[in-house]
Amino acid sequence: MQQVTFVRPGLLEWWEVPEPKLEKASDAIVRPIAATTCDVDLYTTQGRTPFSQAGPYPFGHEFVAEIVEVGEAVYGFHRGQLVVVPFQISCGECDRCQAGLTGSCRAVPARSMYGFGIFGGGQWGGALSDLVRVPFAPKMLVPVPAGVRPEQIASASDNLPDAWRTVGPQLLESPGAEVLIVGGAANSIPLYAIGIALALGATRVDYLDTDRRRLELADLLGAKLIEGPPSERIGEYPISVDASADAAGLACALRSLAPGGVCTSIGIYYQETPLPLLDMYTRGVRFHTGRANARADMPHVLKLVQAGRLHPELVTSEVVAWEEAVRVLSGPFFKPVFIRYESSSAASTE
Repeated sequence: MQQVTFVRPGLLEWWEVPEPKLEKASDAIVRPIAATTCDVDLYTTQGRTPFSQAGPYPFGHEFVAEIVEVGEAVYGFHRGQLVVVPFQISCGECDRCQAGLTGSCRAVPARSMYGFGIFGGGQWGGALSDLVRVPFAPKMLVPVPAGVRPEQIASASDNLPDAWRTVGPQLLESPGAEVLIVGGAANSIPLYAIGIALALGATRVDYLDTDRRRLELADLLGAKLIEGPPSERIGEYPISVDASADAAGLACALRSLAPGGVCTSIGIYYQETPLPLLDMYTRGVRFHTGRANARADMPHVLKLVQAGRLHPELVTSEVVAWEEAVRVLSGPFFKPVFIRYESSSAASTE
């Protein structure tokens, strides 16, 4: 079968590799039909992350697929069904999975996930492949909701639930709260967070960034724009989000919290990073950082998309044929979605 393989920064190739097989009765084999890039993928292809030095490995970890084969212990799913596959591998049954910590499942090696090679806890494969094995399929797979197109939710594997955790639980706790999102690095997650926050009833979402393209999309999604670099403090918000991957942006998001506020950072900081601890202390704020728990939060975003309250397709930069993946990924990209137009089950969501 064919898979997109990350060889080294600036070089991705279609490789011929063996097809995955069912290894356990709870496995499924799926055929990706819609896939997209994670926000970290651009930096990886440019040689700017630790993952950039780990090639070659199967690339991609956000995808919708059709089921090709299921093991005898896979219940509730059938061949030809469309499903979203979470990027992290999780059993769904250990104490951590039961607590919603599906990104830290005890049943598999740490950081087990698609599309990262040795950094992903094993050889799980990648989203841009003809076939992918899904372990723990009854717990991992999530049906595509009726009426939802695969290309709308290609990012439901990772970036959409990553955005949910920055504003979803917080707005359920503080309905109608105002939100500050500090951009600067990630292309899609902060924009998804705008859409989710407004869908959940945030009275105002302010978006800070210097990037013209992201600012235009933020405006389209309904955010109030703050153009320019982060200042020391912007205001007092019950909820803030750091999507800057920059020490100044992180400090701004933290200092701009109201007393008792909560800041969630999706930024990956590869170096020691200072925090304004005195400001945080005097205001009694909460700060959360860490990896998303995608499988636990996927149903929340899928429900919003099905209800027509969230439109992730507005963030998509282009929809292109599957065969064009290597070409697109070899240059600058924003948030492309790759589609297999010949899929026989593309309209089936049963």
